Amino acid sequence: MNYYSLNHKAPKTSFKDAVIKGLAPDKGLYFPESISPLPDSFFESLDQLSETEIAFEAIKQFATPDIPEDVLKQIIEETLSFEFPVEKITDQISSLELFHGPTMAFKDVGARFMARCLGYFNQSNDKEVTVLVATSGDTGGAVAHGFLGVEGVKVVILYPSGKVSDIQEKQLTTLKKNITALEVHGTFDDCQAMVKRAFLDEELTSKKQLTSANSINVARWLPQMFYFMFAYKALYKTHENLTFVVPSGNFGNICAGMMTQKLGLPIKHFVAANNANKVVTDYLETKNYNPKPSVQTISNAMDVGDPSNFVRIQELHNNNYDTLAKNLTGFSYTDDETIEGIKELYNEYSYVADPHGAVGYLACKDYLKSHPDAHCVFLETAHPTKFLDVVEDTIKENIDLPEQILKVMSKKKRSIEISTYDDLKAYLLG
Repeated sequence: MNYYSLNHKAPKTSFKDAVIKGLAPDKGLYFPESISPLPDSFFESLDQLSETEIAFEAIKQFATPDIPEDVLKQIIEETLSFEFPVEKITDQISSLELFHGPTMAFKDVGARFMARCLGYFNQSNDKEVTVLVATSGDTGGAVAHGFLGVEGVKVVILYPSGKVSDIQEKQLTTLKKNITALEVHGTFDDCQAMVKRAFLDEELTSKKQLTSANSINVARWLPQMFYFMFAYKALYKTHENLTFVVPSGNFGNICAGMMTQKLGLPIKHFVAANNANKVVTDYLETKNYNPKPSVQTISNAMDVGDPSNFVRIQELHNNNYDTLAKNLTGFSYTDDETIEGIKELYNEYSYVADPHGAVGYLACKDYLKSHPDAHCVFLETAHPTKFLDVVEDTIKENIDLPEQILKVMSKKKRSIEISTYDDLKAYLLG
């Protein structure tokens, strides 16, 4: 499989080079040259297949021949070492829980898959690869854990000071070894801008082999297709008109779901659930795409004012507004509304949700008002204990900390404070 830049000013490249480079030389995101639908018989018999078999068929065309099939199967088995349960909330709403991995966030899947791909590609490379990643919350911890100890790979994580939860900060600042956390005095958008600038800095890239582990990287983005298929497997024999409601920040997750549609998975519709950072929701209402500085909220993984992956979503819909608007609906919610969503889920259904899942639940309710025949599946993207203060203050109950969280809480934070791109560059060159 070859990949092309969505800026269309760079040569096509292989899966291997797209993973290693992260971003194309013309600043564009890589996109697969073709998407071949899987046979109907595959989707009709999903309940007879294991998760590893489903994931292999979903991603095989995008990763081979750069990764041999036997190696790819092993990578998938190691990636999917935890469960992806679907929990019933009401007759028309289900929750797809994506927080049962090592860092208790949906990004564990992409981070673990990418780390193993890069480890395979780096076996014959005597030059150290630096993974440069910006995080608004969960990406940092997932990448840090996924790449921990991978030979020949150094990980540098940029996160906005004071704008991630205490547990999220612990998960990305306490691992040591080949992981370094840079605490940026600014927003997530500042962190992401620094990362993008680094990839385009020839003085830097001539001396360092850089790649990204944000969802701009195809190896982080594509494996997120897996759990949409797993949820469909769990529900397709008992529910029709499945609609996936995705708490959306950088829009890589919902874009991966749309990729499964292109493969043939019969998903009825997608809903982007936004917080106050609602550039895509506004676009769907006005046809004007107007990125803005991000706003801090209690659902911080969605605090993105200029979502990188939206260009991929547009490409999947032939850059046609009408085609996209038929497949995607957007809703946005304030922090106060989010808190009410957490309360309602707990008080009426005994379900403890994190702020991102609560935003997804609220969007399910709003979508069902005009589409009463749908069954909505919202993605619960992080364990509620990662937002302990907000959740416990809202439900007025204490939550037991799971083992994955307890392991990091007593560890010492280690970070390097930076303020500007020059600080980042000096650290990378030093």
